[in-house]
Amino acid sequence: MVYVADNALIIQSDRSVLLEVHSPRAEAAREAIAPFAELVKSPEHIHTYQISPLSIWNARAAGMHVADMIAALREHAKYPMPDAVAQEIEALGSRYGLTVIEREGDCLLLKMADQPLAELLSRNESVAKFLGDRRSALVFEVNAGDRGVLKQALLGAGYPAEDLAGYVEGDALSIELRSVSQSGQPFSLRDYQKEAAEVFYQAGSVRGGSGVIVLPCGAGKTMVGMAAIAAVQENTLVLTSSLTSVRQWRRELLDKTTLPPEAIAEYSGETKQTGPITLATYQILSYHDHKTGDFPHFQLFSARSWGLIIYDEVHLLPAPIFRITAELQARRRLGLTATLIREDGKEGDVFALIGPKRYDVPWRELEGRGFIAAAECTEIRVPQDLDRQMEYALAEKRQQFRIAAENPRKAEVVMSLLQQQAEHRILIIGEYLDQLKHLAELTNLPIVTGKTSQRDRDQLYEQFRAGKVAGLILSRVGNFALDLPDADVLIQVSGKYGSRQEEAQRLGRVLRPKADGRSAQFFTLVSLRTCEEDFARHRQLFLAEQGYSYHIQVLDS
Repeated sequence: MVYVADNALIIQSDRSVLLEVHSPRAEAAREAIAPFAELVKSPEHIHTYQISPLSIWNARAAGMHVADMIAALREHAKYPMPDAVAQEIEALGSRYGLTVIEREGDCLLLKMADQPLAELLSRNESVAKFLGDRRSALVFEVNAGDRGVLKQALLGAGYPAEDLAGYVEGDALSIELRSVSQSGQPFSLRDYQKEAAEVFYQAGSVRGGSGVIVLPCGAGKTMVGMAAIAAVQENTLVLTSSLTSVRQWRRELLDKTTLPPEAIAEYSGETKQTGPITLATYQILSYHDHKTGDFPHFQLFSARSWGLIIYDEVHLLPAPIFRITAELQARRRLGLTATLIREDGKEGDVFALIGPKRYDVPWRELEGRGFIAAAECTEIRVPQDLDRQMEYALAEKRQQFRIAAENPRKAEVVMSLLQQQAEHRILIIGEYLDQLKHLAELTNLPIVTGKTSQRDRDQLYEQFRAGKVAGLILSRVGNFALDLPDADVLIQVSGKYGSRQEEAQRLGRVLRPKADGRSAQFFTLVSLRTCEEDFARHRQLFLAEQGYSYHIQVLDS
């Protein structure tokens, strides 16, 4: 057995890869495997990566050769790589591109690499129903409207298609990024933002134009989206998670591009306009008539000749939007997200319908470069009084989580933290409205919930940015796309069970870099000796896996 002490990787037969962080060659190894291995967890000393079919196909879609993946592993392996791992990478990697979708005039063609594969897939029930006339032994006609669902079926069959059918041209749009923003500040894309947009667009070739960019909260995903719009120079539809996010996109576009106000339209519950740039929410598009089952707002997708559709917070993409996206494969599609984790496990649908992951930068790398704030995470375990413990013990299991989450003693801890962090900009966030309303009364801080009008929300957010209010209390509306860059303390009083996705989003609320370089504080309050502890461990594990220091403080009874 050949042992190389300075190498950083330990490759295991289950296709997991351990990276020794303190190895002399750790950084080189990390860069070598990042394109084809997914980071699973990154605590202090050993980082774990997983090589999966999807991670291999993402790398192949980005142009990486199978031989280069295997060579990278062998070059950095501390012990010899198991033969089975190399064989599996070879087998999976070679499948990408065995099916290719191309355009011939107005017709789409699915081309197979060889006749056995053509026979296999033409007899696969999921694939065969989307195949049209057989042109030859290896070529099938495909209805253009079935382009997306065919790609889903091929992915499910284990033979992901390389889609080279290209895109229709959208209506032209003249847009440039400013070098000095409207607010008078110098503006330029950060190197990774520019690179992400270039990797997505690929100079307009058919190999670019679809895919997902993964960047941490606070790293400027909106800037990547604007750079993509400037590259495409065509009418663009931006879909995002909330009306707050719509307004933030509008603010950034007006501030940092040459677009006039009349070029940017909003399609929401409040107004339904379209323009060269149209900003809409998933909620309005997902609305359907319960009597007919129709989605009346899907007409937005054909309201203009879109050259680009941007899916902000693509990990939140609801099922109805997946359905319509399957029909939009002739439009360029860009997904933006801080995490490809989907609680519904539909990462494969993102790959098939939006496109492969094109670019990814780990949280800690950007933190090290000062582009996002360092964060310290603390879990405070709060005891319940005796009566509350008895109520919890006697409750039905489905009620126990809420009883624990709304532990009244958490309010005491919140008040104590507000005193300790008095000079900081504080967000308090939780799941249950009664709990949040009680905290608002105790603290005299403004509260923002789903029932708060958009006008009032915008005013409160602006007051927070201007320093006129020291803190805000937020319901789950604070989970997504909230631009409060000065917030540096977040107190989480309750959450949605063990959602890793929610943990990532809430942490992201305080990760914008601070002018004075101070770190962010993330406090989670958990009721002692309850099921809330168990869910908190799941959320805690996610933060530890991302490499954040995590402290547990147990309060006296």
